[in-house]
Amino acid sequence: MFTLRKSPRMPSVIDALPGRHMPLLTAESHFVNGNPLKGPYPVGFEMAIFGLGCFWGAERKFWQVPGVYVTAAGYTAGLTPNPTYEETCTGLTGHNEAVLVVYNPVERNYNQLLALFWESHDPTQGMRQGNDVGTTYRSGIYFYNPAQEAAALASKVAYQKRLDAAGFGTITTEIIPAETFYFAEAYHQQYLAKNPNGYCGLGGTGVSCPIGIAVAAE
Repeated sequence: MFTLRKSPRMPSVIDALPGRHMPLLTAESHFVNGNPLKGPYPVGFEMAIFGLGCFWGAERKFWQVPGVYVTAAGYTAGLTPNPTYEETCTGLTGHNEAVLVVYNPVERNYNQLLALFWESHDPTQGMRQGNDVGTTYRSGIYFYNPAQEAAALASKVAYQKRLDAAGFGTITTEIIPAETFYFAEAYHQQYLAKNPNGYCGLGGTGVSCPIGIAVAAE
């Protein structure tokens, strides 16, 4: 999280690093709850992917939520297959630092995860989050199905109204179909559980998400 980033512009296919065919080695189980990091996951559980800045702090936000079965730090929405952390730091993979969230929809619904996403960072900053600057820190929601897409788009509209009222700018969050999620190296997984005093650059706007308020009132 301290590596110098290049210009915060997405690389072209020509400029992107080639990557590799084999997946990176990562942890086998979740450091906090012991569940299998890459599955198999229980039948009926669902997946979501969010990018909201440094994935160390972002992942912690989600593993603390009841109903979440497993979380993982990784890279997505870019061009380079199986990128390393060092490669993403160049800005030439196109990938975003992201968090995979596997959850039990009976205990935790997608709208509640969206509310946590919006309230945990500032989604108006473009290719950055606080002092972390670069394409890997952009705000993103990566949906798996039409229901997730519709919920994400509706929540964006609702939260923009709240941000407007509070004097914030326009949301820059990308909302696109989920692509391959590349699990990050083992040391990144549940980093802040292993290093409680480690770096976390996340900071929200202080504006509550109306989706979250509606869910809490149910």
